[in-house]
Amino acid sequence: MTEATDPRWAVLDPATDPGDPDAYLRTAVAWHFGADTGSPFWLRRAKELDFDPLTEVRTFDDLKLFPNVVDEWRDIPVEDLIPRGYGPNPPAPRVFESGGTTGAPKRAILMPEWIEASIDRMLNGPQFAGRAPSNILVMTPTGPHKIGCMYDYVVQRQNTIKFCIDMDPRWVKKLIASGQKDQADAYVEHVVDQAEHVLESQDVGLLVTTPPLLRACARRPRVAELINSKVEVVFWGGAHMTIDERFELQHVHFPNVRMVSRYSSIMILEGATQRQGLGSDDDIVFDTPSPVVTFRVVDPETGETVPYGQRGQVVMNHVSKGMFVPNNLERDTAVRVPAPEGRIGDSVSSPAPVDVFGGETVIEGIY
Repeated sequence: MTEATDPRWAVLDPATDPGDPDAYLRTAVAWHFGADTGSPFWLRRAKELDFDPLTEVRTFDDLKLFPNVVDEWRDIPVEDLIPRGYGPNPPAPRVFESGGTTGAPKRAILMPEWIEASIDRMLNGPQFAGRAPSNILVMTPTGPHKIGCMYDYVVQRQNTIKFCIDMDPRWVKKLIASGQKDQADAYVEHVVDQAEHVLESQDVGLLVTTPPLLRACARRPRVAELINSKVEVVFWGGAHMTIDERFELQHVHFPNVRMVSRYSSIMILEGATQRQGLGSDDDIVFDTPSPVVTFRVVDPETGETVPYGQRGQVVMNHVSKGMFVPNNLERDTAVRVPAPEGRIGDSVSSPAPVDVFGGETVIEGIY
């Protein structure tokens, strides 16, 4: 029996119901900080902590003890993130990067069993549930970004087809930062050109995109017509959208299409899903798949949780077999909302980027 198959760790299987959240957390901490199972990164980093995770992290509230380490993931070898418990020849992870909004991109790994479980959750999610499988146009960043790559696995499962476009969001951020707005606008039109060609010539039932690109599609009458006549669902994420923008896009530009969203970050490997049952003129509420992913909404000056209904900065935690990402202060603020019954942590609404994060001006660009 290897560490990976030891029944002690069965609760960490991403396809398993975690059960008691705090018991799940303690098992995950034992895995990530065990000499035979932890990753080189966390085993090394543990020596610098002023507390012992194995004895002092008992509840999710204790994750506040950890420093925010994700900036260190800009430069470390990704092999250092793979837990030793996977054995001397671990399965190869997929490596994905952040958008580079606040500096050099950060890298995260997705182990194969996490990818499989993520695809299960996607296929049970609102963008797929209740409708027949269809071809997908992924109008999002390509290359090292998770947002588009996951649909490769979806079409394999559904025996459908994925279409995609070339898109480099980091180049657009550079153009905007250097004041070259006309070049950034031209790049957006280049991206919409590519999407228009796919929509003109192919059957597409699901469009995956970002708010700035969806607004650009709305400004192009022929593209808006194609989306309304062909696409069943627009699944949007990445950049942010106000309630007024969403209402206009839904009711003025794309009345024949169902719009669904998700709030996510590569550093948590997963997204918070749109709460069902709200109207198109209600602000979206995003619920996390706790206890694997949990949010806290805090006062950035004090670190204390803000009252429900107030805006604060979002702190994200990811706790799974493949990755441990505690106390990650994100570049977004959001309104704190009570989580659904049975879930822990906070739900959020109205996420929006801060102006400056980590000493860098935040530029969303087209992603």
